[in-house]
Amino acid sequence: MLDRRAFILSATALGATVALPDWAEAAGSTPSPELRALFDRMFHDSLRLRPEAATQLGLDKGADADLRARLSDEGDAGRAAARSATQADIAALARIDRAALSEADRIDYDTVLYTRKSAAAVQAFDFGGSSFGPSPYAVSQLTGAYQSVPDFLDTKHKIETREDADAYLSRLEAFAGQLDDNSARVRHDAGLGIVAPDFLLDTTLTQLTRTRVPAADALVVTSIARRAAAKGLGDEYGRKAAAIYDQKIGPALDRQIALVRGMRAKATHDAGVWKFRDGEAYYATALRTTTTAAMSPEEVHRFGLDQAKAISSRLDGLLKAQGFTKGTIGERMAALYKDPRQLYPNTDEGKVQAIAYCNARLDAIRAKLPGVFSRLPAYSFEVRRVPPQTEAGAPSAFSQAPAIDGSRPGLVYFNLHDSAEWPKFCLATTVYHEGLPGHQMEGGLALSNKALPLIRKTGGFSGYGEGWALYAEQLADEIGMYDDDPLGRLGYLKFQLFRANRCVVDTGIHHLRWGREQAIAYFVEQDGEAPGFATREVERYCATPGQAASYKIGHSTFTGIREKAKAKLGRRFDIKAYHDAVLAHGRVPLEILQQIGDRWIATLA
Repeated sequence: MLDRRAFILSATALGATVALPDWAEAAGSTPSPELRALFDRMFHDSLRLRPEAATQLGLDKGADADLRARLSDEGDAGRAAARSATQADIAALARIDRAALSEADRIDYDTVLYTRKSAAAVQAFDFGGSSFGPSPYAVSQLTGAYQSVPDFLDTKHKIETREDADAYLSRLEAFAGQLDDNSARVRHDAGLGIVAPDFLLDTTLTQLTRTRVPAADALVVTSIARRAAAKGLGDEYGRKAAAIYDQKIGPALDRQIALVRGMRAKATHDAGVWKFRDGEAYYATALRTTTTAAMSPEEVHRFGLDQAKAISSRLDGLLKAQGFTKGTIGERMAALYKDPRQLYPNTDEGKVQAIAYCNARLDAIRAKLPGVFSRLPAYSFEVRRVPPQTEAGAPSAFSQAPAIDGSRPGLVYFNLHDSAEWPKFCLATTVYHEGLPGHQMEGGLALSNKALPLIRKTGGFSGYGEGWALYAEQLADEIGMYDDDPLGRLGYLKFQLFRANRCVVDTGIHHLRWGREQAIAYFVEQDGEAPGFATREVERYCATPGQAASYKIGHSTFTGIREKAKAKLGRRFDIKAYHDAVLAHGRVPLEILQQIGDRWIATLA
């Protein structure tokens, strides 16, 4: 059983912890022991189902040390267990008297219940997998053990002792099982008519074949061989890993490659989930689950168009000020993309330079944050390059949380498959989005928040998380990060436009039946995106419907609360107090965030 008290003490030792602001504390009282006990049980049960999460959080120790040698069950039994756990959690929460809870506990209760009901809604569709959100495809360029486990074992599974190395080998055995379970799910889904479009399967095959290399070159083998030797454990672990790869993993990869090739021969080019029997209902569920906003596809599409129009108007003026006066917004941004002064060489050395620049931007903004935040997370953060073997299908940039005990930093990844897709003027705003004061900021504050139960510290919602990260990009501009970098400000606004157009494109693909090429062309024409960048983004949306719309919808909620507070409070508005209010309760659905904001304003007005 997880010792919650011991965990909180260890988290407290990391540095200053985050407490609820006075206005929130006044509304609550002592946390409900019954509710906290239920949350602890639910959280612990979820770790038992998802051992990878325990390792990523640094919680695969003590009574849960056995999780270090396990991976999630991707088969029918594992799926059934997950569905059963979801229903059991919903029933247990229903037995809690919500009316008797404090205000803070009600927020926790409503938030956790939302996660379970959302999970149940997705699980009702007996197909697919998950990546950034619900995915109709168990294996794609973004889903499946083949693309997630090697990096997980290399970067998350620590090897300090012989026991760690033995656990790694056990996970290699489980990896082979996951591959076959994923393949079985692909065959099951194909029986329901769920087959990924041909272009997604092409990229999936590219990544699969790059993963299926001789044992001596396989990351899962070289990682343990190198690290075990460095710890003085000899070369036996490298030999054992190679044997597991040759006997089990390689053949499982071969079977999956053959399966995907067979699927490719039958696949269509239709991009959206509308083509499936339950596609319309699935998209509505995915959109609701990822955005946490009660908006129809039509409303999301119109919202994106309206936002894009307003941002384009601002971009037009700034582009003219920089001498870009001819052509559409997209054409002028495309011209800026081609400026050789903004491009890092598409070489390993050039990519090292780009990552070094990103880490320097992270350091620069860190020094300014005390001026607008009353609390900062105690964790360390850094920027890295996406592993080359998964660049073809990986997102353009993404963030991974630090270990909850601080033993591993928070990581920001950039996909530098082609350096020309990441000109210098576009890098800084993405660092602020993925790092500070974006994902790593709000995520780090949640992890170190002593008022939150573990289940809330580690949970997340795309609408809140991505909305905050987009707000963080705006905040970086407001605190002067572009005062001496006008092209960087163009990059910031360009990505604001990009997020607005995501709403248009995602709904276009899955609701309005746009084709892949139409969606790519829209980004290129409207934003001036590099075609390769636009292609990977569009294909991401095809694999994870709805998630792309969460960014701008979430951003509008954060800015809407702030503008309402400014209008009500006038000169009494305090940016630090605003940040305290919207960050105090961790990640919540947007409808709950709006309630929190309204309540905060009411206490001050």
